[in-house]
Amino acid sequence: MSAIKRFFQKKKLDVKFKKAGAGHTLTEERRVQSSHGPRPGTSGHVHKPAPTGASKTAGEAALARMTQQQRPASVQTSSRAIKAQVRRELESEKSAQDKAAAAKAATQGPNEVYHESAPVLSKTGVFYKCPMVTQHILPKQDMEGCIEEFLLTQLAEEPEMASALMILTFNKHPEKVKVCIETLCKYLDNIISNPEEEKFRKIRISNKAFQERVACFKGTEEFIQAAGFEQKILPFQDGEQEFYVLTEEHAQDTERLSTLKEILIASEPIKPELDRGIKVFHPSVGASKFDLSEEFYNITNEEIKREQQARAETTEKLGMLRTKAMRERDEQRELRRYRYTLLRIRFPDGIILQGTFRAHEKLSAVFEFIRENIVNEWMPFVLSTGTGQKLTEEECSLVELGLAPAAVLNFAWDQTIMAEITAQQGSSQRGEVLKPEIVNQIQSLSL
Repeated sequence: MSAIKRFFQKKKLDVKFKKAGAGHTLTEERRVQSSHGPRPGTSGHVHKPAPTGASKTAGEAALARMTQQQRPASVQTSSRAIKAQVRRELESEKSAQDKAAAAKAATQGPNEVYHESAPVLSKTGVFYKCPMVTQHILPKQDMEGCIEEFLLTQLAEEPEMASALMILTFNKHPEKVKVCIETLCKYLDNIISNPEEEKFRKIRISNKAFQERVACFKGTEEFIQAAGFEQKILPFQDGEQEFYVLTEEHAQDTERLSTLKEILIASEPIKPELDRGIKVFHPSVGASKFDLSEEFYNITNEEIKREQQARAETTEKLGMLRTKAMRERDEQRELRRYRYTLLRIRFPDGIILQGTFRAHEKLSAVFEFIRENIVNEWMPFVLSTGTGQKLTEEECSLVELGLAPAAVLNFAWDQTIMAEITAQQGSSQRGEVLKPEIVNQIQSLSL
């Protein structure tokens, strides 16, 4: 829970910093003085004695009651949030049962387990991490589900921040999401400027603009509820329709609505980070043999084989008749084919370092990855392909360099620097290249 609290505290600080605008140097003269100074008759710093344990408990209870009272009664928990909370409670209960069972098993001694055959290593897959949400490393779809559940379970404690993050995280098409956020901000601006105007405090749910710009996005229902809107059926034309309605009392709290708007504007989506999946292998002649999962491709392996065969036949027929436009079209199609690339870096001692990258990451990311895992990260080095071609264009993507979906690169120290070291020390660089904690993970490469 402490990680969760730190996460939302960090998000709130990010909002405050963005709201504060650009920073200033200590020597810079400030033209505009802050309006938040100490009140008349009080000093700027007031020392208060540390509260006792009993007062802390009483204070927390009072704060909880005040928070419950201040939160609009109209804020309803969505069904998705309820399900997520129930699921989290069931998982906690199961975790407690598993721990009890493990403790019992420990007192009884280990059980004998029999395998019909030796375990087989699975294909190399793609995994993601998101440390502020979970410590687990998961496939992308599972990680996205974990992030969604995390935010849904936070709606009860942090409805404003959680719902804003849901809008930005759960929905694709950034341009459409931008329109959604602008529309929600327009609703809030109208209320802030005219809190007594009833027409600005009502949103007809069936309204075409509302449906196309707002209602179709995940998280918007939760955000509207967090703002204090209640869902009601009201007379409309010749019948009745559903509306989101904000009471005049809640509309008068313009400061809270302004803060809600700032949170929505300043928030950023929670994006899982690609895990490099670091592995270290003993020297092996099978370093160039890869067994990749379909996640590495935008199309299936069967489709790739069919397309390669068709292209070979077409090229044979056309010979030199292919135009520049045709070649460029084929190159672009090649660039879009891969999602990820698996790289193996072979060091002078034969040890292999493996990592997973997005196909459109730049070569500079590979250099950074290597520096993070070698002892002398300050020393310049060069990378080359199996054909001896040196890779120097760090701003090019891996797919542009022909390194997708997998490749073996050879690592070597910069010869000029090595010559200088040899001249000064009388010997060339020796010892382990990789950091000890990385070498400790070494294993044999399965063929």
